[in-house]
Amino acid sequence: MKPSVLRAVQQQANAAFALIEEYYEAVGVVVRDDRATLEHYLASPDSPIWIAYVDDAPAGCVMLRSLPQIPHAAEVKRLYVRPAYRGMRLAHGLMQAVEEHARREGFQWLYLDTKDDLQVAIRFYLSTGYEHCPRYNDNPQATIFLRKQL
Repeated sequence: MKPSVLRAVQQQANAAFALIEEYYEAVGVVVRDDRATLEHYLASPDSPIWIAYVDDAPAGCVMLRSLPQIPHAAEVKRLYVRPAYRGMRLAHGLMQAVEEHARREGFQWLYLDTKDDLQVAIRFYLSTGYEHCPRYNDNPQATIFLRKQL
């Protein structure tokens, strides 16, 4: 199996939307982006989405959005790898794509939020250099706030 990570384009909207819907269900997200919002993200250079593929099958995704309220910062959103593809370091590849893009765009900080019951995700983020920080958004489900300096 050969994994690859590609920045999503409009033609991959169905794959991106399916992965993000799975993510919502897997972690019980209440505040969700709808299809029109996702398509807006795909069309905008300011909110890229990456999809990890394994043998041409969509296996995972991640999004990035700027944080205008924090200078030189962006937020990592919706990191998800389908269960069948876990253990293949796809999350690392997705996060690497996000970080490389953020550096090129001049961001100095990446932020993300999660919740207490996602212990595997929390350990992953901490192992890749994220550190605890104060709350930076009003996400009602988030209990853990992390950031990483690039």
